[in-house]
Parts: sequence; structure tokens; C-alpha cells
Amino acid sequence: MIIHVDMDAFYASVEQRDFPNLQGKPVLVGGVTPRSVVAAASYEARRSGCRSAMPMGEALRLCPSAIVQPHRFAAYREVARQIQNIFARFTPLVEPLSLDEAFLDVAGSEACLGQPEVIARQIKQLIRQETALVASVGVAPIKFVAKIASDAAKPDGFVVVTADELMDFLGPLHVQRLWGVGKATLPKLARLGIEKIADLRKFTPDRLAQELGQQGRHLWELAHGIDPRPVVPQREPQSISHEETFDEDLTDSATLATELHSLTDEVAHRLRADKFLATTVTVKIRLASFQTITRQQTLSDPTDQTSTLWETVQRIWSAWKRPGKQGIRLLGVGLAGLVRPTARQLSLFEDQQNPPDQRIDSAVDAIRLRFGNDSLKSADLLRRPPRS
Repeated sequence: MIIHVDMDAFYASVEQRDFPNLQGKPVLVGGVTPRSVVAAASYEARRSGCRSAMPMGEALRLCPSAIVQPHRFAAYREVARQIQNIFARFTPLVEPLSLDEAFLDVAGSEACLGQPEVIARQIKQLIRQETALVASVGVAPIKFVAKIASDAAKPDGFVVVTADELMDFLGPLHVQRLWGVGKATLPKLARLGIEKIADLRKFTPDRLAQELGQQGRHLWELAHGIDPRPVVPQREPQSISHEETFDEDLTDSATLATELHSLTDEVAHRLRADKFLATTVTVKIRLASFQTITRQQTLSDPTDQTSTLWETVQRIWSAWKRPGKQGIRLLGVGLAGLVRPTARQLSLFEDQQNPPDQRIDSAVDAIRLRFGNDSLKSADLLRRPPRS
């Protein structure tokens, strides 16, 4: 039995928890510009038809009374770490899908901690007690059914599907609930008269493969409750990046430099929070014409120091020759070649325990963790208006 934990309206719920005046009100997390999209919608906003990935303007037309909150990813990551720590008390086999959901394999914990259903209830209760947030939980013999089960009774859901119940649980569900059925596949299934998962079982795997290629066999297996994929513990991330799409195309060099500095500051903070060093720095540039350019540079030594990363970004930016005066629609900064810190090669005159730039970064990180990301910033970033 596999457990799938999915936090309910995660970003919006964190905002409502941290700002009591938002509780019980429709909340949209994101920006308010024409190019903004909804990052998360509270259940109060969802009742009006709002959802994540919807243009913010459309969401506000559906729910004019909605309160728009700028996202606070540092806060969401901190809550996610709390939740991961709860998972770790029950099993090392945790496969995060995002900040707000994960699969857990608790087979090795049953002898000490009880049956999967008991463990799942304990996890759900601990999340509520320790984070004041609500999770929906699904328990099933295979991964994709556990995920469907967690969604079946949202919000605050708890659904267990046993091996004996598996086929009956899946049969009446719409075929879109199967992984891999999207806009391209759905019309093909409709032409075959397949609407429910039970309808798909009327076809042989060979016939479905004839109609859909290799995907046909895959869907036949899912429809019959066959999903042998194990829970794969979290792999080390390969990169960290952050990008910003601007409300208006930018042309001013000083403004562009400030935006790049802000992006560098953000990814450097995340790099240290995740306890990595980076060996490669990438700058992403999207012009008003939607042409996208990337430039990167490899560092001589891995680093997590904001000053070194910013110097590298500046070199990359200076070396790129912007075509004419075309405006820039998007900028991004990425860090790759991530490694865990080991003993560093320090210069002869560097403080062996704590280099100066490292001490500065540590102090800034500590202040921001306590008082928020905007509590302390470089002087040139003070003229940058807050963005969501």
C-alpha cells in the first residue's frame, strides 16, 4: 500500500494561516498584471470557478471579491520542509512530486508503526497539529490510484482503496483520470466510444496499441490496476533557477541590471537554503519578439556566495550584445552543476572558518528567515518595486 499526501490549496492555505484576516475569504496567490497567472486559489475562490494557471484577470472577473496575495516561495518552502520532516519519521521512501505533494512507501514501517491506513491517519493529524494546514490523503496498492484517491474527497479527504476494491474504484471514473490521457489522446478514445475507465477494459491491449501506439498498452495496464513503479526517494536536484516575466518590456539598462541582481539574489538564497554549491551560472533572456537566448559560464570553484554569483551574472550580461534597442520580456538566472559542500580550498589570507562573504550571506539569510525576504536587501534593489 502506497500513501499519497496532497496539501489542500497549499499556497493559498499558507497565506490564510499566516494572515488571519484572509481566513474564510476568497484568496488568489499571484500577480495582478495582464501577464500574471493564478499560482493558487483558495477553496472559497474555487467555488466561483477560479483555479491555478488561470489568467489573473479572468479569475478576478469570476470572483471580483477575491483578495490577491503576492506569492512567498520562501515561506512555502519552509512549510514543505516541515512536512518532509514529518514524512521522515515514518519512512525513508518518500518521493516528492512538488512542494505540496508526495508518495510514501511505508511497507518497511508496518511492523513498528502499524498498517498503512493507521500510518496515513497519523501523518494527516501531525501535519494539522504542526503546521495548522490540511492535507488530503489517499492510500492504495499502486501509485496512480493513491494519487486519485487523495483527490477523491478534497478538501480534507482521506480515502483508502484496497486491492480487492481497486477495479470497482477505477471503473466508473472518467478516462481522463488515467495518467497520459490529455487533449491529444482524449478525442482518439472518444472515437472508440471510450468515456469511462471501464469502457477501456473492453478492448485488448493489441487493439489499443494499434490505435494509440505504445501508450495504448500503458493505458490498458492502468485501467486494470497495473502500475509497478516503485516509490523513488528524492533525487538531488540538478539545478535551481528563477525567472521573471515583466509587466512591460524593459529597455533601460539600469533597470535590467537591477532585475538581474534581484534574480541572482533569489537563486543564491535558495541555493544556500538547500545546502548546495553551484558550478555553472546561466542567464536566460527573452526578447519582445519572443526569441529566447541563454548564456552560461562555468566557475573555477563551486560556490554559494551571492557576490561571486552576481559577478558572474554581470560578466555574462556584459558579454551579450543586445540586438538594437529591442525590449526584454523576461529574464532568468539559473544555477547548475550542484554539489554538496565539502572542505573548501581557501586563499592564504581568508578566514579559514568563515570567509567574509560567507558571513554576510549567513547573516542576511538568518534575518530573512525571521522577518521575510524583503526585510534586508542590497541598496540597488531598494528602487526595484515589489513584484509578485
